[in-house]
Parts: sequence; C-alpha cells; structure tokens
Amino acid sequence: MRFLLTISLLLLLGNARAESIRILIQSSPLAGSQYYAANEMWLQMKVGDHLELIREPDNRHDRNAVRVEWRGHKLGYLPRSENRAVAAAIDQGDKLVARIARLTEHPNPWQRVEFEVFAEL
Repeated sequence: MRFLLTISLLLLLGNARAESIRILIQSSPLAGSQYYAANEMWLQMKVGDHLELIREPDNRHDRNAVRVEWRGHKLGYLPRSENRAVAAAIDQGDKLVARIARLTEHPNPWQRVEFEVFAEL
C-alpha cells in the first residue's frame, strides 16, 4: 500500500505544473459549532471557503485541540477522536490547508458543517 502511494505521488509530482499538490488527509464534521460563530455566519459561508486550523496545545479539555476558523471567526474544533494526526502535523510544521466541504441545514449541529483537511506538497 505504501509503495502504491509513493508511486502515485511521484506520478502526480511528475505531472505537476506551477500548482501545488493537495492530498486529502481528513474529512470531518465540525465539533462544537453550536457554541461558536457557525450559526451567525451560516448564510455567508460557502462550500470551498478556506478555513484556518489553529493549534491549541494548552487547551484544558484536549491537548491535541485544533480550532477551526473562518475569516477570523471561531467556528468550532476538529473532533477530539480525529484530531491527533492533524495536531501532530501542525506541530511538525507540515503545510495543511482546510476548506468547507459541505453545508447542510440540519437540526443536529454535528451534521451542519463538514470540512476537509489537505496536506499541501
């Protein structure tokens, strides 16, 4: 499996132009959106919008906490059960980018905003 991933990356890099290569590393629901600005910013947010990922290593609830922001507004967090790899990558200085993948009007806040995290090569 690792061999196939390496070959795929080499093929992608060989075909790359001036654009960077992005590899999807995580797709998640936004945790805690009901407590932050997601509801008030809902009508302005669009699928594809850039999101900022901000490490909170001193977060008293979760040492792997990664805050998600949209245009300077705190929307929520990566789910605790899925944040360890992204937190480690940010701590190592890896270039990660995130975007809104899906917006759904749903009574369950965990199903309203889905986002994707990419490693950028």
